[in-house]
Amino acid sequence: MPDVVAPGGAVLQNEAESERGASGGSGLRYLLNKIGGALISLVMVIVLGFFAFKILPGDPVQSIARERQMSSEQIAQLRHEYGLDKPLLAQFWDYLVNVFTGNFGESYVYHQSVSSLIGQYLWPTLLLTGTSAIIAIALGLWLGQKAAWRHGSLFDKVTTGTSLIFWSVPTFWLALILLMVFGGTLHWFPTGGMVTPGSTATGLAYALDVLSHLVLPVITMVAVVYAQYVMVMRASLMEEMSADYLTTARAKGLREDLVRRRHAVPNALLPTVTLVFMHLGGLIAGAVTVETVFSWPGLGKLTYEAISGPDLPLLQGTFVVFSAIIIVMNLIADLIYRQLDPRVRRA
Repeated sequence: MPDVVAPGGAVLQNEAESERGASGGSGLRYLLNKIGGALISLVMVIVLGFFAFKILPGDPVQSIARERQMSSEQIAQLRHEYGLDKPLLAQFWDYLVNVFTGNFGESYVYHQSVSSLIGQYLWPTLLLTGTSAIIAIALGLWLGQKAAWRHGSLFDKVTTGTSLIFWSVPTFWLALILLMVFGGTLHWFPTGGMVTPGSTATGLAYALDVLSHLVLPVITMVAVVYAQYVMVMRASLMEEMSADYLTTARAKGLREDLVRRRHAVPNALLPTVTLVFMHLGGLIAGAVTVETVFSWPGLGKLTYEAISGPDLPLLQGTFVVFSAIIIVMNLIADLIYRQLDPRVRRA
């Protein structure tokens, strides 16, 4: 028996195909626009990374000369070695060549390539910020959805009040308090570094040693970050609580816990996704204070030491890396949010 085609079926099929094609073209255009915007931002960061640090007070060559008691001829030779006697445009060109070849030049203080230093100090920063981010996100989202569902209760008031207090506390102040109380007075945790000096431990003993050094820095970073997830999740879920689809879910006989977990929370998570990825990049860049206070051997502490120099190639390298991480995280947030929210795809 031959297939029966409904009148107008070909027209409907063509319209559906056209709609899918338009959606695909729109998605590609959205992707290219976002990638283009990210590349433009990265180029601007690279240019800013050169000129911003050129106007910093202090002369790196003079700082080195004071430490070594160098003669004027030696100072001139050092300026020539570092390329600081070249015209500004020539220095800028050398800087661009170094950046786009992944070299970033040689550190004035460490006397090794900036790329190798960044690679060496990147892992401790990722360990610290990654652990902090996982705990802060899980804790913030869990407390936020509980506080919203129990809006006006004692739990809600205590949760939001505590979150706002920690959110308003300066990071360096909280880090110093934790360092003095739990490291200096109670001696519960190490006061600095990543491992115990002189330790030759390996395997599980090494992991436990790193974990004990990780506790105070992680608590500091979690305390000042998790409140943002609490407040955003709480506000998003409270907006969803009066939605019609939740009333329908309750009418079907679902328990309140299932209504919250299966229906309300997934929709309330949409605004939080962007916040999470945007703050992942900022969390890495914001580790400078915590790493400096706890002497954690990461990119933050490396940046602080470069500022003290001033070590211009190292400063420029860490600045570009931090900025690139933030730009990439923002790009990922935009792309994921578009996939999660159909309203953005239709816009």
